[in-house]
Amino acid sequence: MKRPKSSAPKVALALAGGGPLGAIYEIGALCALDESLIGLDFNRLDHYIGVSAGGFIAAGLANGMSPRELCAIFIESGTQADEVFDPAWLMVPAYAEFARRSMMFPMLAASAWWRWAVGGKSLTSSIEHLASALPTGVFSNDEVDKHLAQMFSCAGRSNDFRQLKTRLTLVATNLDSGEAVPFGRAGWDHVPISKAVQASSAMPGLFPPVEIEGAYYVDGALKKTMHASVALEEGVDLLLCLNPLVPFDATAPQFASDQTDSPMLDRRKIPRIVDGGLPAVLSQTFRSMIHSRLELGIKGYERAYPETDIVLIEPDHRDPELYLANTFSYSQRRHLAEHAYQQTRELLRSSNTDLAQKLHRHGIRLNQSVLHNPRRHLAPALPAPTPLGRAMAHLHEVMDELDQALESRANPTH
Repeated sequence: MKRPKSSAPKVALALAGGGPLGAIYEIGALCALDESLIGLDFNRLDHYIGVSAGGFIAAGLANGMSPRELCAIFIESGTQADEVFDPAWLMVPAYAEFARRSMMFPMLAASAWWRWAVGGKSLTSSIEHLASALPTGVFSNDEVDKHLAQMFSCAGRSNDFRQLKTRLTLVATNLDSGEAVPFGRAGWDHVPISKAVQASSAMPGLFPPVEIEGAYYVDGALKKTMHASVALEEGVDLLLCLNPLVPFDATAPQFASDQTDSPMLDRRKIPRIVDGGLPAVLSQTFRSMIHSRLELGIKGYERAYPETDIVLIEPDHRDPELYLANTFSYSQRRHLAEHAYQQTRELLRSSNTDLAQKLHRHGIRLNQSVLHNPRRHLAPALPAPTPLGRAMAHLHEVMDELDQALESRANPTH
């Protein structure tokens, strides 16, 4: 049986990928965790590991940006021009890649014709010879590197792994070798953080591979879903893992949150996956594949590192809300982030005993007054239309702050 740690515990956070939806879920979940866990500062962890979309969030946290600040930038569109994550960055056509491949087409076409007309090759084989002229990605993510470099150049932040006050590892996959590359570790820490984020999130087919020092890199999730072993190998007492994509269980009772803390409402929305056509089938297949790999990885971590407590936070398999959302859509980002926020709060309440015991070993407690406050939301409500309404809203906020202060005084942080 594991015993409480006598010294300050080493805590790591691993964030998996999942496209824009993954980042939205992780921000909402992190905001819920940040306000609900007493004794844990998400900007003072010992190690952050980010893969694909999780790399955006991990890099921000390691740079001292709180979950709420990340919410303002990624979800609420920020308050300053240089503090806004614009979804348009990910929708810029890969003009350079199109141009480079189009220049190859005449020579490839001539070679294909020669193979068919003179070389005696079949028409199908000759046409296949043209495959090299196809672009390796539809959109360019160069803007990710450019704008994140600007964001991390602000006072108190850094775009240099070596200048951070904590450990940050961003994992990408070397396209030619298929091996995972841990940017941020020795030998790879000279690469700018923004460039590492760009490489780690370069989903094949959607974005061209990212060239770094003559090598080409793509999404870090190709090799593993989480890559938490890079922190476990260095020794941590508590590993928090956030995974945004899970397969949907259409055979179980389904529910959806009404964005309050009222009980979940049973309502069937997806009787059968096949009814959604090809997109639904492919989504379920992709989610099932990466989640089965994650489950095997977590079990392997638990066997190899029995002294480390591992906590996995992910969506409920019965919840259709996140499953039905477009993985690459930002149109509903505020609603989906709120949903992730409320669902994580529900998870913390429902798994109270087991999770509380696991966290207690590391001096972390659940803030019960926050978790059971039905008025808490991720994003502030719209201004009340009347002076009385505004006064009541302000009174609610003051009472919430008072509740938190009393809770902290009654249960001082370990």
